[in-house]
Amino acid sequence: MRTEIDFLGEKQLPKEAYYGIHSIRACENFPNRTQFSKEWYQAIGLVKQACYLTVKSYKKAVTEKYPTKIETTNLPDDKIIEALIQASIQISKGTHFDQFIVPAIQGGAGTSINMNVNEIITNISLEILDGQKGDYETIDPIEHANIFQSTNDVIPTSLKVAIMQLLNELEDAVNETRKQLERLENQYRNSVRIGYTQMQQAVPSSFGHLFGAFNDALSRDWWRVSKAKERIKTINLGGGATGTGIAIPRFFIMEVVPELKKLTNLPITQNENLTEATSNQDSLVEVHAILKAHAVTLEKMVNDIRLLGSDLMHQKELEIPARQTGSSIMPGKVNPVIPEFVVSAAHKIYSNDALITHLSAMGTLELNAYLPSIGHAFIDSLNLLIASNQTLAHNLLDGIEVNEEVAAKNLYMSPSVCTALLPLIGYHKATLLAKTMRENHCTIFQANQLNPVIEDQKLNQFMEPGMLLQKGFSIKDL
Repeated sequence: MRTEIDFLGEKQLPKEAYYGIHSIRACENFPNRTQFSKEWYQAIGLVKQACYLTVKSYKKAVTEKYPTKIETTNLPDDKIIEALIQASIQISKGTHFDQFIVPAIQGGAGTSINMNVNEIITNISLEILDGQKGDYETIDPIEHANIFQSTNDVIPTSLKVAIMQLLNELEDAVNETRKQLERLENQYRNSVRIGYTQMQQAVPSSFGHLFGAFNDALSRDWWRVSKAKERIKTINLGGGATGTGIAIPRFFIMEVVPELKKLTNLPITQNENLTEATSNQDSLVEVHAILKAHAVTLEKMVNDIRLLGSDLMHQKELEIPARQTGSSIMPGKVNPVIPEFVVSAAHKIYSNDALITHLSAMGTLELNAYLPSIGHAFIDSLNLLIASNQTLAHNLLDGIEVNEEVAAKNLYMSPSVCTALLPLIGYHKATLLAKTMRENHCTIFQANQLNPVIEDQKLNQFMEPGMLLQKGFSIKDL
């Protein structure tokens, strides 16, 4: 064991632990096991790396321009700066994530997050320099690992970095879903089916229309997601505790964001008003609303597919792939587990949206103390959407089968097909034909034989898939 001290007292820690006293106190104060996001953890490593590289540049600039002043700056030795840089690189790769023990749900605006990472970086750096963990006389978690930083600019900045990286992943995942939908739309473009309104048979449609509608909605979602980074690209790194930059070199304030931009290759920029960027989280509310809209699109789509592929349909026109055993007691049962997963994910995202909205409004004066919970919910939503798109593309859409013959038979047995004849025979005669079909449980062709209202040649012409699926009609068609 080793002993660590802060101004509240001392604590005993495992000798080999990379975390320290601040992390232990947080765990005691927030006794829940909600796992902190690894993506956010790694993004903090990138932000720390940018800070240390900027400190290195600052020290070099001071040495060159004001050699007599360098001693007054109290900057770390070069070997310590280099060790901090190497340690932050390890964090950015996810190394020692098991040593991040602070739970995701916490109080303190993220101070515990920042200090847990600072302690890990410090102890990695000590190891790099052949020192002992906990030797904070050599490298200190606050004086060195947190140099020119505040929780209030490091944690929100790293959250936005993590979000933008995940938004890139989500774009790719949405495109995988769109690719499958485009394939289905093209494959079944002329495959006729009954269209439904209010869960009742309505008018002739096609599977091409069905999959095309899904695809266009997903395309709109993709466009919104692709623009979302623009809404959160401004960050407050360099602003310090409340965005005033107090106790931070002007060189650091000006150079740290460009350094981070080079490291991440993300379109980030420093907010012109760092106080505003520190106190307000409305941009996160805005972008999460885009994620919520995408969840709505996915839920609508999978609910439609689940319904069409369910045993409630008398003659199923659409078969969804069997992915796993559906029951521990009912032999041969298969459930629509992919749609159910997506629906469950969507409703978790709706809950996250409410949480993010309410906690963002709870920010007080210069700071929002609830950023850890906001960030946790936001990253959760992104991961759920990425997972939903991935399983949709590969485990549902890729294996869907359409029974075109059954769909066509069902359409020509459905009174809904009579709508196509309105331009020729009008509503009342079409209704008479539909009534004959319903009473005799027959096709439109058979009904016209029983109760002739239109010439067979004209009926056959208007029942061709090309005529049924064309947009509107022209005088030449009549």
